[in-house]
Amino acid sequence: MNRPIVIGAGELLWDMLPGGRELGGAPANFAWHASQLGGQGTVYSAVGKDQLGNEIIDLLHKRRMDTRFISQLEEYPTGRVDVLIDSSGVPEYTIQTDVAWDKIPLCNQRNELVNQASAFCFGALAQRDSVSFHTIQSLLDELPVSCLKIFDINLRQTFYSKEVINLSLQKCDILKLNEDELPVVAKIFGIEGDETHILDRLLNDFRIEMIALTKGGAGSLIRTSSKRSWLESPKVTVADTVGAGDSFTATLAMGLLKKWPVDKVHQLAVEVSAYVCTQKGAMPLLPEAITKVFAEE
Repeated sequence: MNRPIVIGAGELLWDMLPGGRELGGAPANFAWHASQLGGQGTVYSAVGKDQLGNEIIDLLHKRRMDTRFISQLEEYPTGRVDVLIDSSGVPEYTIQTDVAWDKIPLCNQRNELVNQASAFCFGALAQRDSVSFHTIQSLLDELPVSCLKIFDINLRQTFYSKEVINLSLQKCDILKLNEDELPVVAKIFGIEGDETHILDRLLNDFRIEMIALTKGGAGSLIRTSSKRSWLESPKVTVADTVGAGDSFTATLAMGLLKKWPVDKVHQLAVEVSAYVCTQKGAMPLLPEAITKVFAEE
């Protein structure tokens, strides 16, 4: 059985954590977790032609991920993010600018990948520079209608704009955001009112099929035009929350590709993201109890 091609497009970098560096970048985290759940995880990004870039590609190779669409650039260094973890395990990021993933090129060999893609995940952060913005928007325009397009908004520091968010919302099927990002988006588009009203407006104004709203330790909400699924977060011992949201998004994507009911997909997404919170770094190996659920059906 062919594994569905699942693409994470955008930032690919090293998270410089207090305990050492870990591979990171939301699209890469997404692709890795999707690959553990039965997808053919592919990262579409750029790193520098330097030691840090070579190490990223080697590491992804070892994880049996498709690295053909990671460009190595002479002119720009591999991205790095300094990460501080607070007492609750919540990260604070300082993101370097003018790095390789700001300059992701449109690969000439992309047609087969894009034409066969089953899911495509992207965010606002990687579109902060006009080069990567153009690449990601071009890829979105080239994807088949059947491809699940997921906008995991990923607002970081001041690296976002109304133009990028507006265009991305118009092209996505699913919006994933957290409790801090929702009021920012509402303010950008002049939407006032409570959470339900804001979500209704976003669903209707942009014709989005689904919104996933995560609220850290409190829980998560999945909304469609006809369904509301709320689940509390399991109580776990948190190592750090880096990558937890990306694993939630990956599980959501893989479950929806299997046409599973929203309630089942949501429950699995909660279980996966809770497990990732108990591990250090964004890309831990998932336990067999989780991966076999996706392998069996």
